[in-house]
Amino acid sequence: MKTISDQNIIDNILKLKKDKNAVILAHYYQVPEIQDIADFIGDSLQLSQNAKETDADIIVFAGVHFMAETAKILNPQKKVLLPDLDAGCSLADSCPPDKFKRFKEEHPLHKVISYINCSAQIKVLSDVICTSSNAVKIVESFPKDQKLIFAPDKNLGGYINQITGRNMVLWNGSCEVHDIIKAEEVIRLKKENPDAKLLAHPECKDIILQLADFVGSTTALLNFSIKDKANKFIVATETGILHQMKKSSPGKEFIIVPTDEKCSCNDCPYMKLNTLEKLYLSMKNEKPEISLPAELIEAARKPILKMLELSS
Repeated sequence: MKTISDQNIIDNILKLKKDKNAVILAHYYQVPEIQDIADFIGDSLQLSQNAKETDADIIVFAGVHFMAETAKILNPQKKVLLPDLDAGCSLADSCPPDKFKRFKEEHPLHKVISYINCSAQIKVLSDVICTSSNAVKIVESFPKDQKLIFAPDKNLGGYINQITGRNMVLWNGSCEVHDIIKAEEVIRLKKENPDAKLLAHPECKDIILQLADFVGSTTALLNFSIKDKANKFIVATETGILHQMKKSSPGKEFIIVPTDEKCSCNDCPYMKLNTLEKLYLSMKNEKPEISLPAELIEAARKPILKMLELSS
């Protein structure tokens, strides 16, 4: 339930959006009140496509730093705002550019596919970018005999190796929100809810994926929950997606796999740094603004555009 204060902030945000020709992009892991006022809501692939196609003067990205960076790379002439500059990403942080550059040099015959959850510097070192929605398609766009490096998520890379029969060399990175999910918790919930289907994001560990009834990107998990006949789902990903699942299927029950005994939740601490008030102040003051050197934008743009071309 929105408070009067929240409603005032929302009204001001909507006015600023109109006055400044701004667009609000929000990831599924944002708090519900931000999801509800966004112009576009989606996973990394959808939001990348939205960012590329927008005619707004200002892009306000309610997400994390690498997402806002990607929007800036695709729209170098536009102003891109991130409500909280501290909204980083544990997965992106797990792949330092200097160490990855040395890793790449150790595999000189390999092409590099990088998951979009990485820094602009890692994108520069990549041949093509992928998301969890299109990873299989991107990997299979390469000849079977082409040696590949997949970075930075080892869990997603391992899952794609299984599906495609590839033997990609994997960078040892992971997302703390998904990697922390315990098989014991999943098994407990499955025993307590034998009529529920388990939905899991491929950033989870392999043992979780083996237990799942369906594995897919955030959008794929949402779509499956809408179309499937089951009335109860155990969800192994970040809590934020439950808002859209419940809105789309109000008669169904959704249970998040908790990572804390004190809380039936699995929140990304970085995604949840963005608030309505920070969103308003960001739009009002037009900062914090994402700024990248022109040469970095140009180099990082190529593998992203290749991804969007292969995904169209």
